Amino acid sequence: MHNLKLKASTPPGIVLWKAVLNLAAVYELTRKDLQDTLGFSQATLSRLYQKEGSINPQSKEGELALLLVRLYRSLSANLGGDDEAAKSWLKSYNRYFNESPLEHIRSITGLTEVVFYLDAMRGKL
Repeated sequence: MHNLKLKASTPPGIVLWKAVLNLAAVYELTRKDLQDTLGFSQATLSRLYQKEGSINPQSKEGELALLLVRLYRSLSANLGGDDEAAKSWLKSYNRYFNESPLEHIRSITGLTEVVFYLDAMRGKL
């Protein structure tokens, strides 16, 4: 990701939170987008933003955050690292999902489907 500067000794939960913050910045995801996609309450998400946040990778939210990072990596690979094209794809209507991928990832099933879709697309390249 772009501005991820961490020490090798940085705990995994902090690395995961920083990765989520960076991809949210690249894709211009709002706090509401993250709240809906990762399942955080508004208060929890607010606390994560206010201090050095950490997401336990073994928690349900952590598993979803890892899937979101996987989505970022797959989309970036499919589009040659073009963040603007990736952002456009994420926010544009997709006939396969019958909505934008951004809307589709608001459920666990939807997030998983988008990740599998991108993995399948990468396999065809």
